Amino acid sequence: MILLAGLLGAVFSASASLAREIRTGTALAVLSKPVGRAQFLLAKYAGLVVALTLLSYVNLAAVLLASRMAFDAYGSTDLFAVGIFALAVVVAYLLGGFSNFFLRRPFVSDAVFSLMVMVTVAFVLINFFTKEAKPQEFAKGVDWRLIPAAVLILFALWILAGLALACSTRFDVIPTLAICSAFFLLGIMSDYLFGRRANAGSWWASVLYSVTPNWQLFWIADALETGKSTFHWSYVGKAFAYVLCYVAAALAVATVLFEDRELS
Repeated sequence: MILLAGLLGAVFSASASLAREIRTGTALAVLSKPVGRAQFLLAKYAGLVVALTLLSYVNLAAVLLASRMAFDAYGSTDLFAVGIFALAVVVAYLLGGFSNFFLRRPFVSDAVFSLMVMVTVAFVLINFFTKEAKPQEFAKGVDWRLIPAAVLILFALWILAGLALACSTRFDVIPTLAICSAFFLLGIMSDYLFGRRANAGSWWASVLYSVTPNWQLFWIADALETGKSTFHWSYVGKAFAYVLCYVAAALAVATVLFEDRELS
């Protein structure tokens, strides 16, 4: 869910922040100032990274709570935790509405930051109690291995954001979503489609294997589920280096596509 929500969030955010601004003329108004196109794109990407990170943080808190609240067929629903979490979401939206109505502040940004705070408070409060609302050791039952797994998924979303931004320099929402979905599907199957042929010495397969993002590098759910994971945080560092290189290449392509884009 973190991955799919991030895929849609990256595409729609990139299209809203770039393609729509090109279409409405906002980008032209900004670039008429002493702002370069490369600087403009980098600022847009930085905003996408922050938005996707906030989205992943809220989803991670929910996933960690789900790992603590999970039960088998003979268990019962943790209504205490569900009630607190649902109340936190409602309070966050009420705070956003209050600031918008009485303080004339933007609803979306205030609601997002309120949601971050309230979900964090709910996470801490829930983990001090059992499902029967009795005190317990903090975070008993939480699967903390999900944190590095979610960080890797966040890295994949940063790559998707770079690809979506590059597509948004030329296309609108639907074509961008189609292209990014194609990259997503090819990346999932890249080991099968190109990896084996690249290892056999095929030059074209090596090129395609390098160009296509390999999402399997960021997906360790299978290893966590089977309990056979030999995961270390050093792997996250290596994945981060891969992300930096791929994002730099994607933003370079985006800059080239945006330099000669007609904005009027």
